[in-house]
Amino acid sequence: MTTSSSERGVSLGMPELPAPAYPDDVRARLETDAREVIARYPDSRSALLPLLHLVQSEEGHVTRTGIRFCADMLGLTTAEVTAVATFYTMYRRRPSGDYQVGVCTNTLCAVMGGDAIFEELQEHLGVGNGETTDDGKVTLEHIECNAACDFAPVVMVNWEFFDNQTPGSAKRLVDDLRAGRPVTPTRGAPICTFKETARVLAGFPDERDGAVESGGSAGHASLVGLKLAKGEAAPARVVHPRGEAARTETPHDPSPTEHLSSHDAPQDTSASDPAHPAGPAAEEGE
Repeated sequence: MTTSSSERGVSLGMPELPAPAYPDDVRARLETDAREVIARYPDSRSALLPLLHLVQSEEGHVTRTGIRFCADMLGLTTAEVTAVATFYTMYRRRPSGDYQVGVCTNTLCAVMGGDAIFEELQEHLGVGNGETTDDGKVTLEHIECNAACDFAPVVMVNWEFFDNQTPGSAKRLVDDLRAGRPVTPTRGAPICTFKETARVLAGFPDERDGAVESGGSAGHASLVGLKLAKGEAAPARVVHPRGEAARTETPHDPSPTEHLSSHDAPQDTSASDPAHPAGPAAEEGE
């Protein structure tokens, strides 16, 4: 039994028409901005990534019109521009919400609760992965590692960090976004719309009052290793095998900067697992 081309999702009709051009006033404004971006690079082709952010700031996603514009400005083919725009997930290919809410579901965030957060947000918002709420406010997606494993599980809104999240805090976050209430990230600048974020990523200054000054940096947990390397924190505690050396060592409470080995039993289990509290460590062989 064979299937028709329409059943296979293949169109054999007329070829797609060229992308429409921007209105004259919009194109003139974008051309001014694009020339400023291109002038920063010795090779104009290097400006493609910020130019894609620029056109994304205009329409909220990279349209065929935006691709045509980038190609015209850089002397590239639309195929070359499309190859880049489809490679990076930071470029949207269809309309999306004012706030891109990304839940990290990579290894550490997942086991720390990221999977549960993502599942509950899908149910709470009534959308699936990559879908947008009916009010056009929130687009939900699961994302890969955001290099914030020491603050897992992490949720990002327009690339700003919301650390140490729970299903409850994540639902409050999206509710505040949809209601237009002020939202403050754990680290970084105050939240703005996705279009405004795209313009900043294109290389233009964030002109909101206090936005630059409030931009954060790495959190304390991220800097502990650097402090240890510089000798600015207490050295790691050496844990001896069970035996005389361990029994004769003077007990002490570790400082917050000391490393706790996985052998430093007993340790409390996660607060998310109250049914299995930590008990006393058993001797080997018991």
